[in-house]
Amino acid sequence: MSTRLRRPPGAEDHLQGRRDAPLILVEYGDYQCPYCGQAYGQVKRLQELLGDRMALVFRNFPLTQAHPQAFQAAEAAEAAGAQGRYWEMHDLLFEHQDALGLSGLLSHAKRLALDVDRFSEDLESHRFAERIQRDFMDGARSGVNGTPTFFANGHRHDGAFSTEALLEAVTGGLNASR
Repeated sequence: MSTRLRRPPGAEDHLQGRRDAPLILVEYGDYQCPYCGQAYGQVKRLQELLGDRMALVFRNFPLTQAHPQAFQAAEAAEAAGAQGRYWEMHDLLFEHQDALGLSGLLSHAKRLALDVDRFSEDLESHRFAERIQRDFMDGARSGVNGTPTFFANGHRHDGAFSTEALLEAVTGGLNASR
């Protein structure tokens, strides 16, 4: 199993923060995964602590056998991203993991003032299925076999996903205070 990220973050990734941030956290996640839902709050706290010194990349790793709504939720995030609202949808999906069916996704799209017809068409046509599958395969090649899986500065983090553990992983134990 690889302990390094096979495909480094690039222009095609959804990145929150500065592209040139000295610290990079890559998460392979599944919007229906309860552990990813728990990690979401921890990552938000980590972002608050590190500010512009850290960038977050989220890559899709829907475990469809266990989470039948995960793939469509990933498609919803990508469809929102096509309208410039990826991170807002990302947040809504994790904050409302009980609303990942089509009606919930459409409600999220309306809440974000997306072009709902375009959003619906993107979901129906599976416009972003190939991108999601590429994320999944890149994760598998990097040794991802469950969610959430984190890579801190290119190295797999196999520890806890608490804010403290992720802070240690991403800073390498350096003084992380501002």
